[in-house]
Amino acid sequence: MKKVINETEIVFTAKSENESFARSAVAAFYAQLDPTLEELCDVKTAVSEAVTNAIIHGYRDDGVGKVYITLRILEDKTLFIKVKDKGCGIEDIRLAMTPLYSGDPSGERGGMGFSIMESFTDDLKVVSSVGKGTSITMIKRYLPIEGETA
Repeated sequence: MKKVINETEIVFTAKSENESFARSAVAAFYAQLDPTLEELCDVKTAVSEAVTNAIIHGYRDDGVGKVYITLRILEDKTLFIKVKDKGCGIEDIRLAMTPLYSGDPSGERGGMGFSIMESFTDDLKVVSSVGKGTSITMIKRYLPIEGETA
């Protein structure tokens, strides 16, 4: 396991209005690596999708429950992000990760959250247990600008 250089944890109520807070807090933490604007936007988007999934699907958008985010900067300038909920869980992760699939019975959700997370990060892992919640781990590797050392 790579050495942790810096770490923080964020816990907030699973309300939609807290999604922008989570996105901004993660961006502020990630900024210490001096990412490009594109890298910063990628991370913000991936976190936004993970947090929205926790609120909308994990807790059924009822405003009850907590979303937990763990952030770590690793020695190789890798950003580790874990977004966790203790909501209803995912019965079939493989199906849930299929593009355009949505577990939202209303049909109002597009079902692209996991695809977006996967495309904007370097590694994505989803672990879930029905009735116990879901944990999404994302890795974003810092890519130094040409001529810069990592």
